[in-house]
Amino acid sequence: MKQVRVRFAPSPTGYLHVGGARTALFNWLFARHEGGQFILRIEDTDVERSEQALEDMLLEDLAWLGLTWDEGPGHEGDCGPYRQSERAALYRERAAHLVEEGKAYPCFCTGEELERKKEARLGAGQAPRYDGTCRNLDAAARERKRADGRPESIRFIVPENDERRLDDAIRGLVVFPAGMVGDFIIMRSNGLPTYNFAAAIDDSAMAITHVIRGEEHLSNTVRQIMIYEALGLAMPRFAHIPLILGTDRSKLSKRHGAPNINNFRERGFPAEAIVNYLAFLGWSSPGGAEILSIEELIRDFTLDRVSSSPGIFDETKLAWVSAQHVRSGGAARYFEDALPFFPEDVRGGYAREELREIFGMLAENLACFSRIGEEIGPFRLEPPALAGEERAAVAGARELLAALLAALGECGAWKAASIASLIKETGARLGVKGKALYMPLRAAVTGTFHGPDLSRVMEIRGKESVLRSIRSALAESI
Repeated sequence: MKQVRVRFAPSPTGYLHVGGARTALFNWLFARHEGGQFILRIEDTDVERSEQALEDMLLEDLAWLGLTWDEGPGHEGDCGPYRQSERAALYRERAAHLVEEGKAYPCFCTGEELERKKEARLGAGQAPRYDGTCRNLDAAARERKRADGRPESIRFIVPENDERRLDDAIRGLVVFPAGMVGDFIIMRSNGLPTYNFAAAIDDSAMAITHVIRGEEHLSNTVRQIMIYEALGLAMPRFAHIPLILGTDRSKLSKRHGAPNINNFRERGFPAEAIVNYLAFLGWSSPGGAEILSIEELIRDFTLDRVSSSPGIFDETKLAWVSAQHVRSGGAARYFEDALPFFPEDVRGGYAREELREIFGMLAENLACFSRIGEEIGPFRLEPPALAGEERAAVAGARELLAALLAALGECGAWKAASIASLIKETGARLGVKGKALYMPLRAAVTGTFHGPDLSRVMEIRGKESVLRSIRSALAESI
């Protein structure tokens, strides 16, 4: 059996979006599960839209996700180059070979002419396919058109009355009926190949065994099958993975909260969480678990567990998956990644180990690191500004807070256990317990009724910061 070789072939015309990242992941997981090779090929023949900066970002995003490639930019192998812009000679050679064999021909139709033909067919209720105008031009006619300066592309001759069949690894038998497509362009008039032509040639030249790509490419496959046949090339196994839809089951877009991968990075989602979530957009684990490590995903991933039904992107579910990873990884795994998201005043007010402990507490209820700024309030060293119910709670417990201020002021060993004991003792002496005891104190110290364990917060904040906050709360509530 041949070694598995799969590829991810993005165009550097935009950021790596959810669908592209899922396609890359499925290819990568399949290669790693099978002990094969994952190849990265850059399809940059769209010269007007391709940008080096976007390619650089794409490579960074893939690397951040952990989807390292065995061959591709920066990891040159025997099948390079891995940018289509550097493979032009190969495409021209193969196109010329097809013309010589009578399987393709030069086409001199202009864009305006083709648009008129398309509109005429649509108006007649016919599928918009090329009518073969240039197929039977003789050599003299072709030379006259060249002399007139007409644009010259190359079209592939589609055999008449010839259906094609595909045994798709996910969708099963797919039949492409005869007449589905007309003669199609394989080389544009600017000398660049079309997607289907370049993809088929490159997949063969790079010994790709499986083409795992989005369902939206299924209709392209009939053209690629014809190219493989015409050039006498072995065809890879195709596997068309399902679409990704929004929660309203419409085509996924940014209005569904589906940003690109770089956006997830900027918002502080752990890469492992993104990978875990994307894996389940169209695939299911054999054990039914939803939270899996990358090693477990590699172990379990097979194409026969990929569904033909659409995956539903739901950022609420993504946040839940991410929170499980952050909670289980804690400070040991994620502190360094999270540190840049701490507000400057907090980073400057604590020692590194104290910041690590703060993150460990916040990680219990944190989906992404960008939320640290929203959750860090209890650990700010300056007295909180009181308002609303918190201010009212402090105003209604002035005697209790004054007693707690005095007791805590006498605390020698400022540790969570000692602090907790003093709070309980003071409450017992005044006949106050439960919410009546802790809510006014938490409001005075942190400005809110909710947050991590109060005694631990107070220990980390330090004695002077806590006492200053209680004094300020008492002064505000007069």
